[in-house]
Amino acid sequence: MILVTGGAGFIGSNLVAGLNQRGETAIAIADHADEAKARNLEKRRYTELVAPADLLRWLAGRKLDAILHMGAISSTTATDEPAVMAANFELPMRLLDWCAEMRTPLLYASSGATYGDGAAGFADDNTPEAFERLRPLNLYGRSKHRFDRAVLERAQSAAKMPPQWVGLKFFNVFGPNEYHKGEMRSVVCKAFPDAKAGNPVRLFASDRPGIADGGQERDFVYVKDAEAVTLWLLDHPQVSGIFNVGTGRARSFKDLMLALFRALKRAPKIEYFPMPAELQGRYQYRTEARMERLRSAGYDAPFTPLEDAVEDYVTRYLDRDDPYR
Repeated sequence: MILVTGGAGFIGSNLVAGLNQRGETAIAIADHADEAKARNLEKRRYTELVAPADLLRWLAGRKLDAILHMGAISSTTATDEPAVMAANFELPMRLLDWCAEMRTPLLYASSGATYGDGAAGFADDNTPEAFERLRPLNLYGRSKHRFDRAVLERAQSAAKMPPQWVGLKFFNVFGPNEYHKGEMRSVVCKAFPDAKAGNPVRLFASDRPGIADGGQERDFVYVKDAEAVTLWLLDHPQVSGIFNVGTGRARSFKDLMLALFRALKRAPKIEYFPMPAELQGRYQYRTEARMERLRSAGYDAPFTPLEDAVEDYVTRYLDRDDPYR
């Protein structure tokens, strides 16, 4: 049996879909199955649903093939430090201990948010010196970075570790089943209703010389590619470490919106509004994952080009009566 924490959430439910497509149904999901997230699981096959508060008790005495730990407080605007650290650091530490003791692979979600403003670059160098240079900009990023550092420190010491341990630094993931995330949804998801209705979509204007309006860039990665990387690592237990999960190519928000209009076969309508005062001078203008380490580990599958990913998302999900995967 495989345990997927956060399995009713965005990336987690897509991982369950990927496991189902491989014929795997012996899956336990730990998550809050509220009405918003329950629809992410309507088409999925799994064995049981575990309340997160009961997870550690549920694990006692069990044997699992792997834990895919995707559960977290993922809001970049969260401010409740005790709650965020309990969910994003203390619980993962308990899972790390359990997996080390039970000899169970642990694959967990880290985040590109650990890189902060990008001043230290976006290379997933697994050295203490490289991690010391990173300065996350928000509580979410700090909590993920703290756990990454704890894992690395343990791996480089004589302490017991799981037989496989993998941190996945997801960059800007988008795709089906993100609808419950509110303001944390991707820009393409939030902009779809306006674009579909023929209304303009809105993007930030630039407040930097030499960068056009809408020219701010992110490493947008389709959730199906994030799923493929995770399952490949699960299939290669000899590979451990912390890896970036992006495409390795930054694209602009304008490119993203042009791809959305193209998928809808509509002429693009984009309006730009001034950068909010609280973001001026502090807005991140570019992220781009360095992907050499994952490639060197043996992952050689191509990543879906942005335009193709947006077309798949729009035509197979967003623009249908049932948008769920």
